[in-house]
Amino acid sequence: MSAHASAAESRISVRDIRHRKGGAPLVCLTAYSAPMAKLLDPHCDILLVGDSVGMVLHGLPSTVGVTLDMMILHGQAVMRGSRRALVVVDMPFGSCEGAPETAFANAVRILQDTGAQAVKVECAPAVIPNVRYLVERGVPVMGHVGLRPQAVLVEGGFRARGREEAERRQILEEMRAAVAAGVFALVVEGVAESLGSELTAQCPVPTIGIGASAACDGQILVTEDMLGLFETSPRFVRRYADLRALVASAAERYALDVAGRRFPASGETYFSSKRRPGTPVVDIPAG
Repeated sequence: MSAHASAAESRISVRDIRHRKGGAPLVCLTAYSAPMAKLLDPHCDILLVGDSVGMVLHGLPSTVGVTLDMMILHGQAVMRGSRRALVVVDMPFGSCEGAPETAFANAVRILQDTGAQAVKVECAPAVIPNVRYLVERGVPVMGHVGLRPQAVLVEGGFRARGREEAERRQILEEMRAAVAAGVFALVVEGVAESLGSELTAQCPVPTIGIGASAACDGQILVTEDMLGLFETSPRFVRRYADLRALVASAAERYALDVAGRRFPASGETYFSSKRRPGTPVVDIPAG
């Protein structure tokens, strides 16, 4: 049995998530690295390796510049750091919009190279046939409707959706199309609260809200937003920590100690290179 298969058996499964519709809320957060995944894993049902990594870790202005190789690299890291949660990897911009065979090849590469259990696809109408193509060939797909970050160039920025009746109808139709294509769960991002509630009531698979509604079947946040690592964050984010201040304070204190020659202290250095006769030499790895 492969290491990927063995790990998958002990994790929360796609089937488990699907059966949580209307049950205990799903706890979901983003993760991009092994250390963070290890910290989050005991508390989460789903860890999403989101293409938000481009903005959060790589300083990109949007998710459009994120590549398949980037998603695989971060997906591998999250799989190494987690044991319990279902791991879902975003299909980045351009990886699911072409020919269905190409979309399938990209999805297969993500699953095979990372060991993750599912991919997430932003469900624009033109992509729905490819979502169905993936599901029919054994690729579990989580959908995404409402505010679609990969469409930021078309939609003119990040803005809440579903305030106008025509837009509400459009998003509800996108939900129905995604469900008909076979998604096992659906992220609902940046929509009017009433629409989030209505969509959840009509959707037969679990909805996972981000800036949507408390009525959703689960919630997700970008972990770095939740931890307060950025100066500003969307209005729907609740900050559960202020790590930005903690990191800045720690870096300042470190700089002062280095400048004042208070670091390293005697207990933080290795023995002198001058050794007593008969003392064995022990190689200590750096770091």
